[in-house]
Amino acid sequence: MSEEKSLNFIEEIIEADLESGKYKTILTRFPPEPNGYLHIGHAKSICLNFGLGLKYGGKTNLRFDDTNPVKEETEYVDSIKEDVQWLGFNWEKELYASDYFEQLYLFAVDLIKKGLAYVDDSSAEEIASLKGTPTVPGMDSANRSRTIDENLQLFAQMKAGKYADGEKVLRAKIDMASPNMHMRDPLLYRIKHAHHHRTGDAWCIYPMYDFAHGQSDSIENITHSICTLEFIPHRELYDWMIDKLEIFPSQQYEFARLNMTYTVMSKRKLLQLVTEGHVQSWDDPRMPTISGMRRRGFTAESIRTFCDKIGVARRENMIDFSLLEFCLREDLNKSALRVMGVLDPLKLIITNYPDGQTEELVSENGPDEAYGTRIVPFSKELWVEREDFMEEAAKKWFRLAPGAAVRLKSAYIIKCDGFTKDANGIVNEIHCSYLPETKSGHDTSGMSVKGTIHWVSVTHAVPAEVRLYERLFKVENPAAEDGDFKEYINEDSLKIISNAWVEHSLLSGTTATRYQFLRKGYFCLDKESAASKLVFNRTVTLKDAWSKEVKKH
Repeated sequence: MSEEKSLNFIEEIIEADLESGKYKTILTRFPPEPNGYLHIGHAKSICLNFGLGLKYGGKTNLRFDDTNPVKEETEYVDSIKEDVQWLGFNWEKELYASDYFEQLYLFAVDLIKKGLAYVDDSSAEEIASLKGTPTVPGMDSANRSRTIDENLQLFAQMKAGKYADGEKVLRAKIDMASPNMHMRDPLLYRIKHAHHHRTGDAWCIYPMYDFAHGQSDSIENITHSICTLEFIPHRELYDWMIDKLEIFPSQQYEFARLNMTYTVMSKRKLLQLVTEGHVQSWDDPRMPTISGMRRRGFTAESIRTFCDKIGVARRENMIDFSLLEFCLREDLNKSALRVMGVLDPLKLIITNYPDGQTEELVSENGPDEAYGTRIVPFSKELWVEREDFMEEAAKKWFRLAPGAAVRLKSAYIIKCDGFTKDANGIVNEIHCSYLPETKSGHDTSGMSVKGTIHWVSVTHAVPAEVRLYERLFKVENPAAEDGDFKEYINEDSLKIISNAWVEHSLLSGTTATRYQFLRKGYFCLDKESAASKLVFNRTVTLKDAWSKEVKKH
């Protein structure tokens, strides 16, 4: 009997809240800013928020924090929705902070009327200089003593577009001597004459994150507002706003964000990789974005399993990328179709096989009988992997060499009789003979060989481009290294093979199909693939070769 999994600290809070009757049901939210594509760190937050809703019979809203029109685009909104659904989750309501612009404006007016907010003419530099330090109190702005009526008039004029960007801001009036720097009269609104992706040019003042976040939670009656640890200093302000506005008391809880080796998680850094051409796009298969991982062939199940394994912690830690790959291999080993593909082709001719004959052999589709079988054409000329042949067999070499015998997967035992070389001295053909009585499933020979290799029929094979991906960075924590993080990009993170050959059956595949190329790794079709030229991405190797490589050095 398996041991029941212990609760994480957020689950403990929720169970206590439900048991005490504080809430009859819970409501969480996932609140991304649509200023880029989601990455694996967001996947952890998605799995947590939506997972809690499912576990406790509650619901989860998808709310876009679209309060900065300069950086936000509909493209990002669409990609985020696709990612959440691909991970296997559905939201209760699709909402936007911009849905609440009018209500947020009225909340700000309410604070002004209560003497808790004022319009400040100070520049960003002046505000920063007066803020003090964690050990030195800040100083009041000269505008802090404005009357309520004056502040109401100025704020209305800000909304009406009378002032230029940066000319005025609205600040909360709290405590310039607070030990929490976020409580030293934080900004609530700034002026931005910019076109918004949803509201167009209706607004020229936009709420700051700290003003929009808690109030949006409250408007929606969010019971548990779950953020990452960097928002701990913001919680006091979150609570202050809700208290002073006397609105639904949503509560904020913080957990450790996901930090993972050999990658970066900052949207700003990921954007640099894209705009500076270090990667092809946001969904480049080397990127830690959910769209990039999907394109590379990651499964939603493997990402959900990974997020479950790393758990929910209160302290920051670094998760090894190999754990994610482990979860991926476990899932693909159970679900990927088994096929044959030759990445470095060498022609093999079966000299005693009838010219022009094609035989239809039966091969297994998956790891067990439930996956069924498929027909694989077999002929006189085959492609095999160059690495499966040696001119002179080494000790314990169980593949092809003159005089050596191997089994062709799902086919026959063959014996290597010789080989030829081209003008450059490179082996270009292997000559073998086959034993007809050794056909797989019908072997009457009693022969046994130690090696089995994969192959594809030359006549029936389909040409393919294969993209072999490795980790994007050479060091475990590129963001923490000296200098520019881009200096640590792995120049060998992509290798393109243009002359591979695969089974004809792969022509009917889709980008959602996952394959195990026997002995070579896990692959999927790329979105750039076409019937005239199949393009495959290597999702992950069969084994963790990277760890061994790192240990060598």
